[in-house]
Amino acid sequence: MEEALDFIHPGPTVQNAHIESFNGSLRDESLNVHQLVSPEDAREKIEAWRLDYSQQRPHSALGYLTPSEFVTHRQETRTAANGASL
Repeated sequence: MEEALDFIHPGPTVQNAHIESFNGSLRDESLNVHQLVSPEDAREKIEAWRLDYSQQRPHSALGYLTPSEFVTHRQETRTAANGASL
């Protein structure tokens, strides 16, 4: 059985706020900053921005931790909780 696509209604960005926030960051911090001279140049610059965004920079939604710090903290918390329940 095929799944039907479900699109948000045009206009209200609150239906997809996390994507709108990401798109705004991408545009403000990468696309509006760099002059992109070719599709390959665009891929390289966007990938460098994506790696920084996803791996290096703190995110307010993660308690101002980087994603890798958040994962490490979460794993430590779960390990400690599992050890306490044994």
